[in-house]
Amino acid sequence: MPLHKVNNSFYESYGDRWYTAFDDPVALLRAESDVKIPWALVRIRQHFSQAHILDVGCGGGFVSNALAKEGFTVTGIDISEASLQIAKKYDVTQKVRYLKADAFHLPFPDEHFEVVTAMDFLEHIENPQVFIKEASRVLKPGGLFFFNTFNRHWLSWFLVIKMIEWMVKNTPKDMHVIEYFIKPDELRDYCKRADMRVEEMTGLKMDFSTIPLKNYFSGVVPEGLKFKLSSSLLLSYLGYAKK
Repeated sequence: MPLHKVNNSFYESYGDRWYTAFDDPVALLRAESDVKIPWALVRIRQHFSQAHILDVGCGGGFVSNALAKEGFTVTGIDISEASLQIAKKYDVTQKVRYLKADAFHLPFPDEHFEVVTAMDFLEHIENPQVFIKEASRVLKPGGLFFFNTFNRHWLSWFLVIKMIEWMVKNTPKDMHVIEYFIKPDELRDYCKRADMRVEEMTGLKMDFSTIPLKNYFSGVVPEGLKFKLSSSLLLSYLGYAKK
């Protein structure tokens, strides 16, 4: 068991800050989404022209709403009712089905979805291998499981946890806990045990050239911050597995 439990309670208080705040780590999540979502879209379209997608731990709806705008049928689930309300508010299509649900006991039949996404989710739960098995259960054969999480490595502890705490205002205590991070080989094994094979993994890192010097000690995330893909999996990484 981790020495400290990860803190997920702060999501209840975000409100519109999901989409508007820059004095908070949620701004980093928005910037990451500008890279992660297009990456996933390319791979979804390589396999499916139409798909019913389940977005687990959807939070404020960054992934769900973007995929709905691309014409996919999307269901987003989260345990935070407040986050779900914001996700609905910012769904310009008004077509996403948002539900409060437990990721470990998904309220869907076997082989129901073509795609399941779990972006920025696995590092917030205990026993991710149990969830991954449940995600595989609701995937159709040939379905895709997309993930994005952090590698359990000293460098990710320093840059992802401590540096964010020091340099970004309003960073919640225990927003990330190193014991919850997952090594890529562990994730491959979890997927294999759930009858899925990881097809691709790629690193994701901050583009420091997009951070003005004045922002380094301001506590505010610059509006122009960008992330980019990387060959290194030492920090954040994303990928997908096929059932």
